[in-house]
Amino acid sequence: MRKKLTLAAMLIAVTALMTGCFSLDQPMDGNPDGIWDTFFVFPLYWLIINIAGATGENYGLAIIVVTLILRLLILPLMIKQTKSTKAMQEIQPELLKLREKYSAKDQKTQQKLQQETMNLFTENSINPLAGCLPLFIQMPILIAFYHAIMRTHEIRLHDFLWFQLGEPDFILPIIAAITTFLQQKMMMVNNMNPQMQILLYMMPIMIGVFAFFFPSALALYWVVGNIFMIVQTYFITGPSAQRKKEEKKAGGAKKS
Repeated sequence: MRKKLTLAAMLIAVTALMTGCFSLDQPMDGNPDGIWDTFFVFPLYWLIINIAGATGENYGLAIIVVTLILRLLILPLMIKQTKSTKAMQEIQPELLKLREKYSAKDQKTQQKLQQETMNLFTENSINPLAGCLPLFIQMPILIAFYHAIMRTHEIRLHDFLWFQLGEPDFILPIIAAITTFLQQKMMMVNNMNPQMQILLYMMPIMIGVFAFFFPSALALYWVVGNIFMIVQTYFITGPSAQRKKEEKKAGGAKKS
């Protein structure tokens, strides 16, 4: 989890820097030029424009719908990430025992530690890289969303609820930070590692700060995505899911 949160923070920072690395003064139209515009920006632009047209020019609602579509498309990866993160937390006591057992710093001992750690991952069906792929997929989506917003005149001037989509807001970043905190808290339940507790608060603060400087449409994407993740995490790792897992283990024990 610590590596995942650190990587997420790095990707957010890179996203913030990369938003200024492409031309934002060229409006989107029906003839996108180049790989970036053709395969990343234009599809999002097209979806938002067409969904807004079907909902009475409601661009805020269109962004919500597009966000949900994107979340559903990467749902299998996110489910795998959530389960992997939860499983990693469950085997933390065993990982600590291995590190204590192979605490010597010589190369042979460290190789043995790596081997035993990978065996533990294999026994519990854990892929330590499962949490990284969704983050790498979401970074270009974030940048493309930013471009679709800034290069579409209708989106930049459209109001939704209390905010203007093309301008920063003061309330939405707070909601983005709170929902990020709730989502991370659900993933880190029962994890009392002090370093993890620091990251639990650091990530929402970073999201909130960035959201203060980005257009509200991008903050809206964050909020909707976080709410989606909160619901997803509840159904995957919540009380009912945990109860089913325990019942399955109990049934397996009886058979053996």
